[in-house]
Amino acid sequence: MTLPRLPTFDVMSATCPSRTSLARIANKWTAMVVIALSTGPMRFRDLRTSVDGISAKVLTGTLRDLERDGLVTRQVCREVPPRVESS
Repeated sequence: MTLPRLPTFDVMSATCPSRTSLARIANKWTAMVVIALSTGPMRFRDLRTSVDGISAKVLTGTLRDLERDGLVTRQVCREVPPRVESS
């Protein structure tokens, strides 16, 4: 059985799709959020406490970007009051 051939990527090429991921991870807040989430799912408040110095606006934008890129999942727990966790 032969394995399917994976596409080759050249990060040095301007059209390489891997540049999107590289640009996302190169952002200092993104890297810190990913590190904080590596321990497991966290609520927004706990995540903001973990990443000292990040504003709520920047954290919200960073989490939205990470979710859009498929690096973070957002789970809404149906409770009263509602609870949202990122992982």
